[in-house]
Order: sequence, then C-alpha cells, then structure tokens
Amino acid sequence: MFCLNKLALKVLGYGVGLCGTAMVMFGLLSGSLAVAQQHLSDQEQQEALDDLERDHFDSYTLALTWHPGFCATRRQPPRECRDPVLMAAADDGFVIHGLWPSRPERLIDDGLDQDTWHREGCFVERRRPRGGFCEMGPAFDFADSLDDALDAAMPGRASCLDRYEYAKHGACMGLPEEDFFEGAVALAEIVNASALGDFMLDHRGEEVSRNAVIGAFEDAFGNGTGSALSLQCGGPGGRFLTEIRIGIDAERIDDFPAVSSLVDQPHGRCPRDIEIRSFR
Repeated sequence: MFCLNKLALKVLGYGVGLCGTAMVMFGLLSGSLAVAQQHLSDQEQQEALDDLERDHFDSYTLALTWHPGFCATRRQPPRECRDPVLMAAADDGFVIHGLWPSRPERLIDDGLDQDTWHREGCFVERRRPRGGFCEMGPAFDFADSLDDALDAAMPGRASCLDRYEYAKHGACMGLPEEDFFEGAVALAEIVNASALGDFMLDHRGEEVSRNAVIGAFEDAFGNGTGSALSLQCGGPGGRFLTEIRIGIDAERIDDFPAVSSLVDQPHGRCPRDIEIRSFR
C-alpha cells in the first residue's frame, strides 16, 4: 500500500492532501480508466449490430455526447457532470446519449408527422410518465457484463438517462432492452476506436475548425461520408462541441462503419471554429 503525494494528485487532476482520501480517489479513478477500453469483443460487437438490423423503419441516429462540452453548457449540471469519477471516465472518448430509430412504417401510415415523432417518440403510443428520467420505468436488470459496459459508455445513467432513452426510442420499436443498449455500446466503441476518436483525444482542450472534425470523420469512415455526420455545439457563442450524430441505415447497420451503412443527417449547429473541451 502506498500514498500519492500532492504532485501526483495534481497530475491526475485532484488537489487532495490527505493520504486516505487520496487513496480512495486514486482507486476510483483507476477503475474509471477502463472506459477507454473495448468492453465488447469484435465478435460481440458484430453480434450486437446484427441484432439491431430492422426493416420496418429506415434509419438510426447514433447520438454520442462529447461530455466535457456538454457539461460546460449546463446551467444546472447533472450528477454525471459533478462526480469526479464519472467526469474522469468520460474524458477519454464519446459517450452514449442515445440511439434513435426513425419513424416506423405503421406510424407513417397513420399520418404521424416527423416533428411529432422527433419530439415524442414512443410516447405517442404510451403516455409519458410524469416526473424526471428516473420515473420512466424501473432500473434495468442486465447481466453484469452489459451493466459494466453500459456504465462505462453512458455516464448519464447516473441521472437515469438510459431509462428515458429506452422509453422514448426503444420501447415501441420491437427492440429488446439488451439488444438496444448492447448495440449502442458496440457502435460507440467502434467510433471511439476510429480515426475520429483518435482526433478527438489528440485535440482535447484545443480549438479546431468544424471542417477538421468532418475531415477526421471522413478519414475514419470514407471520403464523402461527412454528410452522415451532424455536429452539435453550445455554450458561449455556440463554440463548444457537445455532441455528434451519425445516420445509419437500419437494414445495413450490421455493416457499420462501412460507407454503405451510412445515411445523411441534417446539418448541425456549429460555427466555423469550435472548441473540444476537456475535464483535464
């Protein structure tokens, strides 16, 4: 057993002087570093994507948060923006916001418009529960392996984001809970392991051009694929990158990240130059 000195703690981002407290924080931080690792094997990733393939709606939007940027734009930061362990874990790549299917054919046939679907999702068929995210349903009872992977990939679980996302986007789509979240984890891991993930880590805490991010996406997924990417920004001057959204064909999601699996996304809301925030 050893004790971290003040210099070591400052390197890790903590100004803790007491040995006992320092050891606790180091233990927690060490555990959180696993977030940057791949929790699913290549075979498990492929099986998870196979399970997401559907033909009764056109596409998915994979929404991945850049957590330091998101937290910097919150006037009342949620727990995942205040807990040092969750913040440290989410500084090593994109984390999951959601996986959003497009309108199912049955609701298109019923005349449901696009704006209502985007706003309400599955709540058009099942009344939205009153209260916050934690009122959307009970906590999920996943196997430990999926539970750990999802904890690492989705710090918003601390605020019950997983319950809300499934209630709005998965519950009415014929997507079992395990398939929905294991698929989201697989997609996030693939993106973080790509040239885009490398670019983000290389430029944490820096200002970059919007086109540089799009270029990194095309380096990862192929020339001309930038139209499948939507960048979301906020904060002062709308300059902090908060999220990326990737369009994926619902019938070809098992081929992700092949060019043939991507579909166009609406234009994002970022200025010419943006900041990739960092908790470090």
